[in-house]
Formats: sequence, structure tokens, C-alpha cells
Amino acid sequence: MQVEVAMKLISDKDLQADCEQCFGLCCVALPYAKSSDFAFQKAAGVPCRNLEDDFRCSIHKELRTKGFRGCSVYECFGAGQKVAKQTYSNKNWRDHEDIAQEMFEVFPIMQQLHEILYYLNEAMDREETASFHADIEKAFHSIEDLTYLSPAALLELDIQHHRSQINPLLVQTSEVIRAKHTRKHRKLPKELIGANLSNKAIQGVPLRGALLIATDFNNTDLRGADFLGADLRDANLSGADLRECIFLTQAQLNAAKGDSETKLPLHLRHPAHWS
Repeated sequence: MQVEVAMKLISDKDLQADCEQCFGLCCVALPYAKSSDFAFQKAAGVPCRNLEDDFRCSIHKELRTKGFRGCSVYECFGAGQKVAKQTYSNKNWRDHEDIAQEMFEVFPIMQQLHEILYYLNEAMDREETASFHADIEKAFHSIEDLTYLSPAALLELDIQHHRSQINPLLVQTSEVIRAKHTRKHRKLPKELIGANLSNKAIQGVPLRGALLIATDFNNTDLRGADFLGADLRDANLSGADLRECIFLTQAQLNAAKGDSETKLPLHLRHPAHWS
């Protein structure tokens, strides 16, 4: 049985999208090409034709059936409401056209900063990382401070530099957590597209950056696995045990397939489209 450890530096809700507190930024700022994930092509800075005057999506409950699976997968990690409420003090891009383009460029930068905060917040919430909690907390606050910069300063940030500064802590977190679960099994390759890994016991496996598109993890024990940056599109997680895994995001789950028997970490939820 999982025991929740109340060590997080910030509420999970602050690192999750709250569309009611945003100006539909992901529906305008981001481009997408017509594909199996998007029914039509849209350029960056152009409002999606499904975006209504109140910044809400007119097909939000039908995104997957209307050909917008990509939208149903996306997660801004709370960057949308931070940009809307904090960075621009509730000034929206429709009423303030002079700042619209800048806002659209700031949004993806804030999204990346919030994603880093998500990983650090999770690392802080694990008992296994107690010996270096102080380092995690320091790193968290250093990134959090960046999210309060002015738009001009945000646009000057070198995100890759900040990711590289944080990465050793995330690697250390992964190692101490996976050490509890690692069994003697062969090292898995980075590319596992369509692989059959069903009914396996591969606890603590490193899957960072792995291509897991349509990989079959049916009834697989993945406790303690590291999923940072893994591509889980159409992966079958039905019946899989993902408890205690590290750096798994809601966006990754939204892109995958699963069912009511899939066991998840406490801070994640079963996507609505899962059976």
C-alpha cells in the first residue's frame, strides 16, 4: 500500500493546467500540422477555429472524436495560468494586441520552466531522496524564481542551460528510487516501438527518453521505472503497475492506452478515454 509523503514544495494543482484561469494560450500560441493528432493545420499565433470568445474550446468534450487527439494529450504544467495571471496581470491577447505576440512567445518558455518544477517537486516528495532534499529545494526555488521574471527577461533565458543544471539531481533521484526496485533483467534498448513487454516484471527499468510508441506493457510490473521524456503514444498500459515510478506525467498517460486495472502513482489520474 502506498503512503503519501507530504514533502512537496508546491501543490500539484499549481503544476497542472487550469483552463478557467487562462486565455486559451495553447490554442493560439502553438502551431500544429494536419495529422492523426490534428484535424487541420494551424500556424503559431493563430487562434484555433474551435476557440470561442470566452477562451474556451467549443469541442473540449469531443476532442478525440473530432480529430484533435493532440489537444487532449497536451499539458502546460500550469504555465497557462501563470502567464495569464502573473506575467501579464490578467491582460489578455485579444484586448491587448500590442502584447499578444510577446505573450505567445513567453508561454512555451514558461511551460518548460513549469515542467522542470514538476520533476523537482516529485523528486522532493520521495522518501528515498531525503539525503539531498536541501539540494532539490534549492534547485526548485532557483527555477521558480525564473517564472516571476518579466516577459523580456523570460525571452532571454537559455532553457537548455537550466535543464542541464537540474539534470544531475533528476538522475540522482532516478538512481536512488530505481535501486529499490531493480531486478536482474536485460537492459532494454531506447527504441521499443511496438515491442511486446506484456506480463513482465521489469521494476526499476530506466526508460528515460525511450521510444515506447505502441509498446505492449499489458499486466507488466513497472514499479520504480524512470519515464522522464519517454514517448508513450498508444502504449498499452492495461493492467500495468506504475506505482512508485518516477517522472511520469499526465500528458504521457493521456497519450497512452490503459484501463481501470492500471495502477498509477497517487498524483496522477486515469484519462477519461481509458476503458
